[in-house]
Amino acid sequence: MEIKQVGVVGAGQMGNGIAHVMALAGYDVVLSDVQQEALDTALERIEKNMSRQAGRGTITEEQMQEALARIRPSLDVADVGPSDLIIESATENEEIKNKIIEGLLPHLGENTIVTSNTSSISITRLASRTDRPEKFMGFHFMNPVPLMQLVELIRGIATDEDTYNACLGVVERLGKTAASAEDFPAFIVNRILIPMINEACYTLYEGVGNVASIDNAMKLGANHPMGPLELADFIGLDTCLAIMNVLHDGLADTKYRPCPLLTKYVEAGWLGKKAGRGFYDYRGETPVPTR
Repeated sequence: MEIKQVGVVGAGQMGNGIAHVMALAGYDVVLSDVQQEALDTALERIEKNMSRQAGRGTITEEQMQEALARIRPSLDVADVGPSDLIIESATENEEIKNKIIEGLLPHLGENTIVTSNTSSISITRLASRTDRPEKFMGFHFMNPVPLMQLVELIRGIATDEDTYNACLGVVERLGKTAASAEDFPAFIVNRILIPMINEACYTLYEGVGNVASIDNAMKLGANHPMGPLELADFIGLDTCLAIMNVLHDGLADTKYRPCPLLTKYVEAGWLGKKAGRGFYDYRGETPVPTR
């Protein structure tokens, strides 16, 4: 089937990035959220990020204005239903995602493909809550969406080939690269990345090194662009913990046990950059390690 209109449910950091790239690629976009403030913030951020692209010459002013005109915000999830492709992009919480998916069901078009931007939750399990498991799959973008080139495409046990090929065509039209993953906890990227971050937390927890030495060791010793603790703050410590719990619960292996220090930071509300504090304190002019 031909994808013309894309619905994005959730206007947060990932949702606004997905709407951004979809509109630039020529898709009509319905961006839905339950809060008007979230929609207003998302549209401001999209315009700001596109202006930055135009300033660098990556896109023209005309392309920017045409893309912005393709994005229609809505507080009513029913407006998303007739889309050819829907991407659920809410917080990494299975209960919330299930409520969104179930709320969409009465409004879906006959051939609408439903996908989730989940970074770790079972696609097969999410699909089982729908009336179209064969037209459901994982569509996992990396953050920040406009800059990162990879999209993980995850088939559930029932996902059919037409659905996969339609989503693959969208990824190619976006100018991004698809990595096909099987439906196991955390898929490919986070199956490898988040346990590394968790191990960095253990290294800090056990006093092997402090925040600065751990991050510098991995940046300068392994040529990583960001240290693992800095990266955890960027991702959000709550998201890192949620993914570790999915790995621990789903694979039943003690090597995926979340670090107690990571849990403690989340309990304190020190969730990283978005909260002003995490492994670094961001409330001053420059980030300062908290340990």
